[in-house]
Amino acid sequence: MDKDTAKKGMRKSLFGEGRISTRFRNWNIVFFALAFLVMIIAMFTAFYDVIRQVSTNYAEHYAVSSAELLSAHIVKEISLLAKAAHSNAVIDWMTDEGNNDKKMLAFEEMTGITRELYSYNLYIGLEKSLHEYKIEEGYLTTNIQPFAALNENNPDDEWYFKCTASDKDYVISVGIDRVLQRKRLWIDYKVVRNGILLGVICTGLNFSHVTRELFSHYSKDMRGLIIDADGNIHMDSSQMGKDDYLFYDFGTKVEDEFNDPAFLAAIKSQLDSIEGYFRAASIPSVIKLSRGSPRYATIAPIRFTNWSVVILYDSSSLLRMSLFLPTFATMLILLLAFAIFTSAISYRLIFLPLERLVGSLTRLKENRDERIYGIERNDEFGNLSNTIFDLFTKANQDALTGTYNRRFMENNLELIMEFLSRSNGMLSVLMLDVDFFKKYNDTYGHEQGDICLKKVAQALDNSVSRATDFVARYGGEEFIAVLPNTNEAGARVVAQNMLKNVRKLNLPHSNNAAAQYVTVSVGVTTGTVIHTQSWEDYSKRADEALYMSKQNGRNQYTYLDMTEAITGLDMTEAIL
Repeated sequence: MDKDTAKKGMRKSLFGEGRISTRFRNWNIVFFALAFLVMIIAMFTAFYDVIRQVSTNYAEHYAVSSAELLSAHIVKEISLLAKAAHSNAVIDWMTDEGNNDKKMLAFEEMTGITRELYSYNLYIGLEKSLHEYKIEEGYLTTNIQPFAALNENNPDDEWYFKCTASDKDYVISVGIDRVLQRKRLWIDYKVVRNGILLGVICTGLNFSHVTRELFSHYSKDMRGLIIDADGNIHMDSSQMGKDDYLFYDFGTKVEDEFNDPAFLAAIKSQLDSIEGYFRAASIPSVIKLSRGSPRYATIAPIRFTNWSVVILYDSSSLLRMSLFLPTFATMLILLLAFAIFTSAISYRLIFLPLERLVGSLTRLKENRDERIYGIERNDEFGNLSNTIFDLFTKANQDALTGTYNRRFMENNLELIMEFLSRSNGMLSVLMLDVDFFKKYNDTYGHEQGDICLKKVAQALDNSVSRATDFVARYGGEEFIAVLPNTNEAGARVVAQNMLKNVRKLNLPHSNNAAAQYVTVSVGVTTGTVIHTQSWEDYSKRADEALYMSKQNGRNQYTYLDMTEAITGLDMTEAIL
């Protein structure tokens, strides 16, 4: 057998044939599996869209919150520097640097401000003298001396000259603290009076500490950057924990780290749109990268600076599909449990009663006393069983006498002969006729005639005892009895019992020439069934024997063997 034939056979056995309950269970499982698969695909698609959107919202939130947090640090420092730059004491001192009293008042005020600064120190540069002063935590105002002279050619003094050359009130930059050797975010604020530049006040945030605070709550699958208006990367969360984190090369540009065209184009567009420092919070922009991982980037501007926070991420980095696996597993278990439960309930409520009904109908073919299942039920199966019973009764029983009808006899006798022919079994057939029944009707009326036939039929039916034997109304007042696996002796006993049982009815019949009560005449035949015979052969032979009983005076039976020709031998036996 080839594979295609085997597959077709398997499909046929699983879904095409066999018990309905088994096929229902198999299809039920298949449909539930398909429904679950479709549902998972639909849910996965929906979850993916939701996760992508939620992840994007989270990334936007992270970018904005990081930008706002850093902006809050910067705003605080700027406001403190602005307070110092607009202080009359500071302005007076910068105007008259050599006045010790003004110097003391100015440094006392700036010392108070340093206590509120993030880094607790200030650097001061004076435009007229180009002297550089420093105020640190614990600094004694009695020791106020410049510690260096500002030189435009000195790279360490670039902060001062860059600020004085700017058209802004303050300048933000990143550089190395010469004393602490740590990266700092520097804020340089101009001191101006009546449009005349007097000097610059500078302070620095511990940039590494601040950015660690910004990026520490990020997932390891996310990457955070801080870039300036020129595209320089000043902080990269991927460097956190590395030895060179505090000394990260802040001269690295975005295009040196990334090569995704969409990302670089979006960054360039963002940088080209910067005009001065951001004053208001802007809506972050989301970029879908063209390839690789990560797939998305969010850019959020940092207020009061020309810097931006960039968050790179995958949609699955914030909400992983694996988080939903327990949910999917639970749903699968629940669906399978539901499928099993519905199959069990369906089997109990539908298929088990159906199997019992079919079984009782199958047994009814062999045993006429078999009770059809479900007749007593008060539900759909009860209605079906009673309908089948009614149809069976109308199709197989004689409406008047309640015995089987000729149609039932013919169908079942054919089946019986087919079965007996395979085993060389014997069959006996009896033909019976109510004696002078026409005269009975003429004398007592048709209503009484019907009653007489009913009682005679019941007497005949009571004369057979085996489940396989049956009596049927052949037509009018004529009946036939079928006795499978019954030899001549057994057939004669049944014939005698029928004659006796009818006599016991004692139904008056004044016009019966054989007796003063209702009697019957019987023709009996027995033979070994062969496949060439038909039921008509047995009924015809029994009818010949019945004819002889009538010729010999009625109220008796005559036996004729199926294998013997009629030779004139008297084979009648009267029951007087």
